[in-house]
Parts: sequence; structure tokens; C-alpha cells
Amino acid sequence: MEVFVIGVGLMGGSIGLALRTRGHRVTAWDIDGERLDRCIAMGAADVASTDFALSCAECDIAIVAVPVSNVAELVAAALNAGAPVVTDVGSVKAPIVSAVEGLSTRSEYFVAGHPMAGSEQDGLDGADADLFVGATWVLTPTTTTSQDAHALTRSLAIAVGAEVIEIEPERHDAIVAVVSHVPQLAATTLMDVASEAGDGSAVLLRLAAGGFRDMTRIAASHPAIWPDICAANKNAIVDALDSYVEALGAVRGMVASGDRVALLELLTRARNSRRALPVSAAIEGPLTEIRTPIADRPGVLAEVTTLAGSLGVNILDLEIVHSIEGESGVLVLVVPSARAASLVDALISSGYRPVRSEL
Repeated sequence: MEVFVIGVGLMGGSIGLALRTRGHRVTAWDIDGERLDRCIAMGAADVASTDFALSCAECDIAIVAVPVSNVAELVAAALNAGAPVVTDVGSVKAPIVSAVEGLSTRSEYFVAGHPMAGSEQDGLDGADADLFVGATWVLTPTTTTSQDAHALTRSLAIAVGAEVIEIEPERHDAIVAVVSHVPQLAATTLMDVASEAGDGSAVLLRLAAGGFRDMTRIAASHPAIWPDICAANKNAIVDALDSYVEALGAVRGMVASGDRVALLELLTRARNSRRALPVSAAIEGPLTEIRTPIADRPGVLAEVTTLAGSLGVNILDLEIVHSIEGESGVLVLVVPSARAASLVDALISSGYRPVRSEL
């Protein structure tokens, strides 16, 4: 696979290392020539691009790995220069998808993505070929997304070791606001409050317990990316912050009133929810193959995979078998048998005609 990586910071550098380790050819571009030279020297790309448009036209897929505020512009530039498929790694999706649709007539070849992986080290210092192994890589295709572009983007994420899930762009932004953006702001704020109350860093360091260190660890992440993220996902973050502030207010009331019963109920409920979180995406048990006829139209692959994502069904393998006539085909999915029935029922309810078989 010929891959064009646009932007070689932490994510772009890690993608380049991961792909080259697995035998793919990587061309890299960055506005910072010194950073681009370092990327080549550390083996995160085979060659530096000297012609952005030509590199777009010659690649199989372009990956935009730049700050969120610049993603839509560069995605559109890559599409308009002839890149067959373009994806990105930004942590906000709906505004980017909407902007690209307004900037390029080829937006159906853009498959918005968000690998849920990172490092406390900034830029290329944190780049790691195994950064995405076992990580969740979210794709947010729309009803106009090209099936072939969708399938290629999915295969790239799987190639670097990620577990792919697919949801709508707006739902992605609402969920990520709760599980990523607000935790960052909460950790940052708590760290700031603690530093003010700690009477010097030496005292704070000696008194800081494990729980405080765990909760504030992400406050050490690269600060420059967060203003852009907060601006791009403002509405979802504000909604999530409002819910969090309201909940903190309720906890404050419990503490102030000495309501031991309410506190214990909250602590127990939170403990049970935390313990219910999966520790890994490892798959155990038998597998099921689901085959369903699909029409050859934009968005059908996105419909099925997003439906699976909404049900929590992990698609382990995916293939589209095209008919000779080219107007229809068969979508082949491999999923854990334990969740196959729910997906089959949902597909039938959505008008598909799936057939399942155990592997």
C-alpha cells in the first residue's frame, strides 16, 4: 500500500512507523521541514514529499494528521489534488465532516477517523510503531461515503493493530466529550487547584497519593492541541461539563449535609460501573460469518458497520464480494458468535436479508 502521511507529529509519526514496520511504503509531508527531516531519519517514512499534489495523486490513501483546526482544509486539498481516499486522525468529527463536504466535490472519498491512542510525550518524541496495537480506532462514515474508500480505510486501521468501531460523527463527538475531552479538562483543573493548595511542588509531591497521580496523569499531555479541540467540539463539551458540574454539585451537597447513605450509594454505583468497563477488546469463543446482499450505492457499508457499532458488535473481518454486473454484491462479516444474533435481527429490521453460519 502506498500511503501519504500529511503531518508528522505524534500520530503521523506513529502511523508511519507502524505501516513501514508492516511492509507498506510511506511518503510524508509536513509544513515544518526540520520535523520532516527528523521523521525520515527515524524511519517513520520512506521519503519526504516535495510535491504535495503529486504525492496525493500517486498514493492509495492519504492520512491527515495535523491539529484539528487545520484538518478540513488539508483533507479537502488532498481530495482536490486527486487522492483516491483520504482519512484523518482528529478527535472531533462532525465539524470536520461538514466542512469537507463544503470544500470538496469529492467528499465521498473522505472517511473520517479517530484512533483513541496517545502518549504523554509530545510530537515525534512519543512516536511508536505499536501505539495503535489493541487501541480503538473510530471511523465515522456517512451515507454518502464510498464503499471502497470505507473498506480501504478500515483495512489500514486493522493493519496497524487497531480495533475498529463505527458510529455517526455527531454521536462520536458527544461520547468523546464525556470520555476524553472533559476528563482532560477535569484533570487539568484538579492539578491547577492542587498546585495552588500544595504550598510548593515539593510538599505536593510528598503528599500526592496514587489516586491523585492516576487522575491527573493526563494533565501532562501536550497543551497546545486542546484549545483547538475545545473550539471544534464546543457544544458537546459544554453539555458534558454542565452534567459534570451538576453532578459535582450534588456530591458537594451530600458531603456538606453528611448524607452517608447517598454517598455510599453513589460510590457503590460508580464502583460497579467502573468494574464493568472491558479491560481489553480480546475476543474469546466461536465466530460467526454473516452474509447479506447489498446494493451498490454510497453509504450501504456505513449503514451496516455503524449499526454493528451501535450494538457493540466487533467486526473482526469484512469483505465485499461484488457481482459481475456491478449493481449489487454480498457483504461478508465475521463477528463473535455471542453477539451475532443481535446483529442479524437488527439487519433484518433494517431491510437486509442476512444469512449466518458458524465458523
